[in-house]
Amino acid sequence: MTAGGTLDRRETVAELLRDRGGLLVVSGLGSPSYDVMAAGDHDLNYYLWAAMGSAMTVGLGLAIAQPDRPVAVITGDGEALMGFGALATIALRRPRNLSIVILDNGHFGETGMQPSHAGQGIEFTKVAAACGFPVVDLVTERQHLEPLRRRINACESLNLATVKIAPGNPPRVLPPRDSVHVKNRFRAQLGFGVN
Repeated sequence: MTAGGTLDRRETVAELLRDRGGLLVVSGLGSPSYDVMAAGDHDLNYYLWAAMGSAMTVGLGLAIAQPDRPVAVITGDGEALMGFGALATIALRRPRNLSIVILDNGHFGETGMQPSHAGQGIEFTKVAAACGFPVVDLVTERQHLEPLRRRINACESLNLATVKIAPGNPPRVLPPRDSVHVKNRFRAQLGFGVN
C-alpha cells in the first residue's frame, strides 16, 4: 500500500475553502492549521493550538450549536487518529451540517514523517461507514474536490472525506497563536459577546 496520495495539500485546502461564504472552519493541530491559514485568514477560522485529537469533537459541538451553518473540520490523519472515538459519537449525533475532511498523507508530519496508521492500511472512510456516517468519500483526484466543496457548503448530510495528499511539509504559514483572540473574533462573527 502506498502511503498518502498525489494531491497538493495547500492547493487542496485553498480549493475547498474557495467561495466559502459563512462556512465555519475548525482546523486540526499543526499542518492543517497552516494550510487553512495559507488559504487566507478568516474570522470564521477556529485554529486549534495544543489540542491534539480534538478537532472533530470541537466541530461536532459547533455543528450542534449552529445547526443552520455549515461546519467543516479540516484535519490530518495523525490528529484524527488521536480522536478516533469521536467518529462513533459524531455518527450517532449525525448533524447534517458537519463535514469532516481528513488530509491523509499517510505520515505523522509533525513528528518526523513516520508512517501513520493510515499509511499502513487503516482507512478512515471504512471506519466512518462502519460507524454509520451516511456519506463517505475517498478523494484521490483534483476533479473530485469541487463536488466535495459543494457538499461541505450544502448542510444536507453529515459526511466524511479522506483526501489523499502527497507527503511533505510545505513552509509553515502560522495562524494567530493567541487563542483568546481567535476565540473572541470567532464568537463575535457568530453574534456573541467576547470574554
